[in-house]
Amino acid sequence: MEREKKSTMESSRLSSAVLTVAQMYQAEKAAIDMGIPGSFLMEAAGFAIAKTVQRHYSKQPVAILCGPGNNGGDGFVVARWLAKAGWMVRLSLLGQREFLQGDAAAAAARWDGAVMPLSEKSLKGCAIVIDALFGIGLTRPLAGVARTVIELINKKKLSVIAVDVPSGLHGDAGEALDGLAPQAALTVTFFRPKPAHFLFPGRSLCGALIVADIGIPDSVLNKISPQIFVNGPDLWHIPLPIPSDHKYKRGHVIAVGGSLMTGAVRLATRAARRAGAGLLTIAAPQAALSLYAMDTPGVIVISCETADDLRILLSNSRCNALLIGPGMVPSAGTCATVIAALDSGLPCVLDAGALTSFANDPPVLFSRLYASCVLTPHDGEYASLFGKRACSRLERARIAAQLTGAVVLLKGSDTVIAAPEEQTVINANAPPTLATAGAGDVLAGLICGLLAQGMDSFSAACAASWLHAESATRLGVGLVAEDLPEALPDVLQTVTSRKKNGSQSRSWHFRNTSRTRGIGSSLSSRISQARE
Repeated sequence: MEREKKSTMESSRLSSAVLTVAQMYQAEKAAIDMGIPGSFLMEAAGFAIAKTVQRHYSKQPVAILCGPGNNGGDGFVVARWLAKAGWMVRLSLLGQREFLQGDAAAAAARWDGAVMPLSEKSLKGCAIVIDALFGIGLTRPLAGVARTVIELINKKKLSVIAVDVPSGLHGDAGEALDGLAPQAALTVTFFRPKPAHFLFPGRSLCGALIVADIGIPDSVLNKISPQIFVNGPDLWHIPLPIPSDHKYKRGHVIAVGGSLMTGAVRLATRAARRAGAGLLTIAAPQAALSLYAMDTPGVIVISCETADDLRILLSNSRCNALLIGPGMVPSAGTCATVIAALDSGLPCVLDAGALTSFANDPPVLFSRLYASCVLTPHDGEYASLFGKRACSRLERARIAAQLTGAVVLLKGSDTVIAAPEEQTVINANAPPTLATAGAGDVLAGLICGLLAQGMDSFSAACAASWLHAESATRLGVGLVAEDLPEALPDVLQTVTSRKKNGSQSRSWHFRNTSRTRGIGSSLSSRISQARE
């Protein structure tokens, strides 16, 4: 029974995998090595794209733009299936047909329609464009006629269906090379999504994402061992109270508050309690105690003026997790208080002032961090500690986690959570309404509330990020940070109920995305039957 449970959990985790460009090539090669022809994978990909076009658009002239590689081969397959269904297809090729190789050449040979050279005329009379020029492996900016045509597509605001990624988008970084890629309405990718589908600006450029089954067996992931995942409840488990619990068993959070921006800690502590922490204490300067005490009757407040006061408090308390930084101003005093908190060795969330106070000497902070710490910088706070780095958001989070030995949650519309061991999660369900003052404080509190209940630091950061975004989605337009903790119970109830019922859904992982089971599914079945 335990083995079956672990197998189910691993299957759920792998269903959330995000593959780098190199890993996707490994997956394709592994499938071919298992006896699945590359030509079939291409046929399945083209079929899935053609079906997507037919599901989302009425029959009309369509321009199919094919490149010189396998993406172009996919385009030829799409053209054949759409023409067979009675669509008027105009196929254009970048380069010469005789220079196509391998599976792409075979796909082109099966197309008996006209092939015109890629040019601005390729778009004439077509409101729909299938972009099969370049795929996830492109590492150079668009140039020549391809650049001219893509610029015209964007100028005309044509409806684009991208194959794998919009041409010009870096598959791993999610950046448009030299700033140019077409704005797609739909992107059809294969087997598993890639980082570019979730990291901005790629996420916007891709439009709605469809992940198509093209017959690559899930078993290839066992050898690839993906380290990037899209966030969702299949990756973590929320701690639930049991009948024998009491408030201390559910965790005691101590939150260090300042005397000026008191709202930050009040928001964070509300979120920590809503996340399930059984007891919460605010340690703050005497001058602010009455304000904290009047805010919420369920919170304990205690005077804490200095770092030494915090040390004494921590030595005498039954504390499970610490929250420090929200509302605190960068200063030598804040540095000393942070060091006192870290000297306790307790799970700790560091946000805002707890990070920026060390901007002049980051190694002082780094040397004291440990695995059960979670850092929650936004881009500005990140730069103050780690500098401005010319790499993807994914890599920046990973670098910070490796430098500090702590979990790093790099906040943004495409939040990335990285562990020191390189496991990385992209949170893709955050709505733009989260761009409001205090939302980050709520997130820090959620993480701390989960830490206090025994979740490991990486899982707590991932769960809090997803729950935070899901709460915002349910609230909709007009939300303010104060609303977020109050929406949390309903979200928690939904997640725990669905898990209890054994329900799994990729809609948990990210929005605006679906999976399609094309002819790849029947191929997998046939292979399984043949082996039996």
